[in-house]
Amino acid sequence: MHELVLRLPEALIEAVADVLTDELDALSVSVADADAGTASEAPLFGEPGLPPPAAGWRHSELTALFADENAATAAAALLLAQDWAQDVRAQALRPVADTDWVRLTQSQFAPVEITPEFWIVPSWHEPPQRAVRVIRLDPGLAFGTGTHATTRMCLRWIAAHAAVIAGARVLDYGCGSGVLAIAAALHGAAAVDAVDIDPAAVQATRENAAANRVVLRAGEPELAAGGYALVLANILASPLKVLAPLLCERVAPGGSLVLAGILERQADELAAAYAPRLALKVVDRDDGWILMATQRPQR
Repeated sequence: MHELVLRLPEALIEAVADVLTDELDALSVSVADADAGTASEAPLFGEPGLPPPAAGWRHSELTALFADENAATAAAALLLAQDWAQDVRAQALRPVADTDWVRLTQSQFAPVEITPEFWIVPSWHEPPQRAVRVIRLDPGLAFGTGTHATTRMCLRWIAAHAAVIAGARVLDYGCGSGVLAIAAALHGAAAVDAVDIDPAAVQATRENAAANRVVLRAGEPELAAGGYALVLANILASPLKVLAPLLCERVAPGGSLVLAGILERQADELAAAYAPRLALKVVDRDDGWILMATQRPQR
């Protein structure tokens, strides 16, 4: 296989990507910030189901993958010959080496330190000697390997509130891989319910719980019932706003609600969505994301 690397302005990204995939037989197309690693690098954040904040970056680098060199060369020639593509520049045309994708994937997932004593460790790594609590978790179809800022913040909160979790009933709403539910169980929760609308997430949670030798219940959202001393939801801002009445209802008197998947700029809208029921506050920040939490008063 060969890849064609192009540099182009944001306004042309969609048109060039469509031509490459629909007419020039590109197997895949990806876009990256051409200024990455410089002072001009610009992060872009978006949410699934919503329009992206921008099609790309002011200076974008588009990489198109082709079956062979002839296909890549022909695509470059045809594309660059178009009058409307005068601002597109060919950066590189290079072979893509055969790759052991399993080994490559494994090399990209190292143990993740949550606290000096609490780690997320893939199955192909040995836990660090200082690790007291370890979650064995491999990347899979479900979100939540511990590498994303939102997951790290939730896990840090769990580690910092072990005394609250011990003996408590915990709900992980939108469980993904089940990492938060497993962490709660490892920190002494008496009962843990993990729910998700995605059957793959429910299955991943069950398998990961078994691999970590913890007991929890995993199922669809209807599984959650009654009040919980801790409700965790690491989803995204839009569904968190929609779920505000339901999640607040699940927090028992004196219990805590911890929400993640929220960008810093979304703090006020989340606080407003929950204000009629509970007062959310920002309690952690990491890489442009925030963790918001609150406690229901005792009756």
